[in-house]
Amino acid sequence: MAEHRHPDLHTDMLIDGAPVPAAGRAVRATVDPATGGVIAEVPEATAADVDAAVAAAARAFGSDAWGGLLPAARARLLLRLADLLEADAEAFAALETTDQGQPLAVSAGFSVPNAVEHLRYYAGWVTKITGVTAPLSVPDVDYRTRREPLGVCALITPWNFPLMILVWKLAPALAAGNTVVVKPAEQTPLTTLRLAALVREAGFPDGVVNVVTGGPEVGRALVAHPDVAKVSFTGSTEVGREIAAGAGRDLKRVSLELGGKAPSIITADADIDAAVAGNLMGGLLNSGQVCAAYTRFYVDAARHDEFAEKLAAGAASMKLGHGLDGATRLGPLVSAEQRDRAEEYVRIGREEGAHLHDRAPLEDGDGYFVRPAVFSGVTDGMRIAREEIFGPVLSVLPYDDPDELAARANDSRYGLAAVIWSRDIGTANRLAARVRAGTVWINMPPMLDAAAAWGGMKDSGLGREMGWSAIEAFTQVKSIWTSLA
Repeated sequence: MAEHRHPDLHTDMLIDGAPVPAAGRAVRATVDPATGGVIAEVPEATAADVDAAVAAAARAFGSDAWGGLLPAARARLLLRLADLLEADAEAFAALETTDQGQPLAVSAGFSVPNAVEHLRYYAGWVTKITGVTAPLSVPDVDYRTRREPLGVCALITPWNFPLMILVWKLAPALAAGNTVVVKPAEQTPLTTLRLAALVREAGFPDGVVNVVTGGPEVGRALVAHPDVAKVSFTGSTEVGREIAAGAGRDLKRVSLELGGKAPSIITADADIDAAVAGNLMGGLLNSGQVCAAYTRFYVDAARHDEFAEKLAAGAASMKLGHGLDGATRLGPLVSAEQRDRAEEYVRIGREEGAHLHDRAPLEDGDGYFVRPAVFSGVTDGMRIAREEIFGPVLSVLPYDDPDELAARANDSRYGLAAVIWSRDIGTANRLAARVRAGTVWINMPPMLDAAAAWGGMKDSGLGREMGWSAIEAFTQVKSIWTSLA
């Protein structure tokens, strides 16, 4: 396997403000999924590294350098980090594309700008985190609350949007005054490590932000550490259950953004061409490696064939290639394992009796590419309609009775997101109220904003990120009673 090094790489962990190189310890390779070539090797953290990182974060939390910092000064640090990231946006986007596979249109057009936006948004919250006063039925007492940081927070991030989802957690955690230990996904650590270098450049006190790299054992050690007050995790439902069980025993706070199987409801009166275009974007963004990807499409039986054929034709026309090629619409999946998983579901869909529309053949190469697979005539019980695939496999399901739509959309263990396409805004909003999902989009592809709460129902997770909800997630309320007698 050839080695393809990226210029100006940062591969050191960050513990207590100091870079920790791979020298003398085990390493793990990170690979360009479009070529199969090794980009770099990063350290495999030990239990001692995790202990050192948590200890550094605990010291920083209790220090005057961070804990005594005035809110306006903390806000300026976040704004400085946002400016540094924005100034380095081109390099971050290219690195995200090389390490994760997403096209530059996604990394440069969405992931990096969204991360910058989040840092600036939460910088604005720093000086506005307030408590309340309340009248009590106790004489001569003044009562008020303070909203205070939790302490050391473990931030465990996924491989599909490594930089962006890290900042979703990092920005509110720091805005609230916490300190953090970050564990990026082992497949895609490079933009996290580059951001760690900017954290130092921005002037954050030592130990406020720490980064340890490695596989699942590193994450488990971090979750189990007795000095970690909160775990914020984005990833699979199975791992989320394991984290929640441990956090429950240890009485740690936890936020979980987990799997999804988003339904897309296309009513009989919907603009089919607009729905096809929006669903292609929603279903195939980042080659379907999105928790909220539109993956099961409920279409009026009279329009089922038209929709499926247009969806398949649109998917087949999308150019596959290396994400650094500006013409690429679909990049590779993140790993050989993920590629094989997606192709296994294509095989399962055919065996279950769904109709697979024509797929253009793949060119020879070493990358982890999967041509989009559009199935029609899918039924609710098929595995391709029920299980999260995290790849470009789309299922079109016909319906006859509009009254059955909400129940069918809700017949899933997941509840992260849903979308409704209808010309009748009343119909769309009535359906939106009945669908059990944390986010419902109406007549639009998936959108996110720092001010809009994000999270799931059912097996899609616990808690919310973004907006004021994230400040609540990284703080706790203290009651203060003062005698006036």
